[in-house]
Amino acid sequence: MTTTALVARRDYLNAQRRLIIARAIAGSVAGIIPVPFLDDWAKAAVVGGGYKRIAAAHGVDVHDDAVTHLVHGKNPPPRVADLAIGGIAYRIAGRAAKRVMLALATVNRARSAAKTFVTMTLFDHYCARLHTGLALDAPTALALREEIERAIEQTPGALAFAPFRRGALSAAKATLKAPLELADLATGGALRRLLAKKSEVTDAEAVDTLEHSIETALEQKSGFLSRTVAAVEVQLSAEANPFLDTVIDNFDRRWRAFQAAKPK
Repeated sequence: MTTTALVARRDYLNAQRRLIIARAIAGSVAGIIPVPFLDDWAKAAVVGGGYKRIAAAHGVDVHDDAVTHLVHGKNPPPRVADLAIGGIAYRIAGRAAKRVMLALATVNRARSAAKTFVTMTLFDHYCARLHTGLALDAPTALALREEIERAIEQTPGALAFAPFRRGALSAAKATLKAPLELADLATGGALRRLLAKKSEVTDAEAVDTLEHSIETALEQKSGFLSRTVAAVEVQLSAEANPFLDTVIDNFDRRWRAFQAAKPK
């Protein structure tokens, strides 16, 4: 089955596809920021913001602690105020910027982006077809994350990560400014300046800054992120990949069984 056929069958997933691709790519980039602990925080903020937007699109009210579980599972995330100590004076120079671009093109970065794409697609399916009620609370979100992980682990094969790798490389070749733009996006640009403030920075303030940075980058049609997202979306639509369809079915069955087994 081609991915085009999958979209026809799963047309309810089409609306959030670009958002998911963008968050998968930006999250992969954020995960290689060469600043202690800032990489983990930024990746979580990027992916967490994606979960919130998907839920909102389906009219699902997702609690902040539920988002934390969707991103981190049982492990608590770092606080942004604790990151400032290690990140205030850091500046990404030419060599580091090149390393960011090269790292994104590696197999591990591409696989990371592909897994995030699958995970968020399963969450989109959950919101569209399996969620009941108005809100998604923390215990349900934790169980949901675990069932998503199990469905991915127990489905043979994997999503092809080549589109993410080729998309990043083609975007990099399209503009010489891509490495610097990418580095600025990954660290939030203004987020670095925010961390340099003498007053304590709140997580909400920093997340809002990072969200604005991502949305601005997506609106710039000639920018790195928007070009990369467009390239990946085209290639995912053109290539056969039955894994995604199978993992959605497996997750669907797992979650329905989980719900049926709960005490009444």
